[in-house]
Amino acid sequence: MSKTLTVLHVNLAKGFRGGERQTELLIRALAKHFNSKQLLACREDSPLRDRLADVDNLSFVIANHQLSGHYATPKVDIVHAHEAKAVHWAYVHKLLKNTPYIITRRVDTAVKDKWLNQKTYRNASALVGISTLIAKQIRDKQWGEVYQIPSTLAHLESNPEEGERFRRAFPGKTIVGHVGALVDKHKGQKVLIEAAALLEKSHPNLQFVFFGDGADKDELESLSKEMKNVSWMGFKSKIGDYLPYFDLFAFPSRNEGLGSTLLDVMDAGVPIIASNVGGIPDIVIDNETGILVPVNDSSALEAAIIRLSNDKPLQAKLVEGAKKQLENYTPKKMAESYTSLYQKITAEG
Repeated sequence: MSKTLTVLHVNLAKGFRGGERQTELLIRALAKHFNSKQLLACREDSPLRDRLADVDNLSFVIANHQLSGHYATPKVDIVHAHEAKAVHWAYVHKLLKNTPYIITRRVDTAVKDKWLNQKTYRNASALVGISTLIAKQIRDKQWGEVYQIPSTLAHLESNPEEGERFRRAFPGKTIVGHVGALVDKHKGQKVLIEAAALLEKSHPNLQFVFFGDGADKDELESLSKEMKNVSWMGFKSKIGDYLPYFDLFAFPSRNEGLGSTLLDVMDAGVPIIASNVGGIPDIVIDNETGILVPVNDSSALEAAIIRLSNDKPLQAKLVEGAKKQLENYTPKKMAESYTSLYQKITAEG
């Protein structure tokens, strides 16, 4: 940075999902590569507090809702809103302190034309979509200047002992892995269960292994309780221990902003089958970095799993293509893009 900017990130989410992980990765990358002074406005009970406790030049502001924390916040150069409630917080902060803000949008549904949305988006200095689809959806509103900055892989650590223990639990099996919140309307686990049911007798060597937790956990486990080729592993905080031990990765999402989990799977060297929906095609280029299948189509997913599990050369080709693709999705690359945007906005101010 030509000038050390003070950046205030805002993430008011209660839990820790993809958007919070990307907030963490950006803050860490900015601290490591640009030595920037940063603040994070978040809930008092936000998991981000513990996860980021070791980051230099980062301080926290308690903001349990959109109207809290504003007067406790020192003067900053720019505010970065990372999720929906944070957008409202940033708008209020601009009204109170005239601080410019940017919005990063991560979900692949069009922003509703509500009065408050128009106000908050039009008053932002820049709008960012994490995928081609999301950036287009925002541009179509004509509410301001739109940039596209994708999410990043996490370079997850892997413990081989834990991974090999997991692998030994399924001797002689080809492991088809899935990682995601157990929320079917988003991640589409029922589609994968349907594909597993179609394959249970014809391909008994395939084992479908689900990682994650969520609102639909009981229903999904009930649907597959008689199926010997489906295993539920629960939520694992260190998912990097397991990814390299999958043979294939299935990602049947019904909607997806980008699907940053796919970047970590690519980084682990695992070939991917994913839905052709949302921002996924930005990452998964059909027959180059993975295989795309129509959304909500268990038969197409079944066919793709059979094809890829039987084709080692294709697996190797997809893994190699994916590794090249990852050069565009590193934390440093994301931090560089946001730093340029921060500098542009503050220079204009």
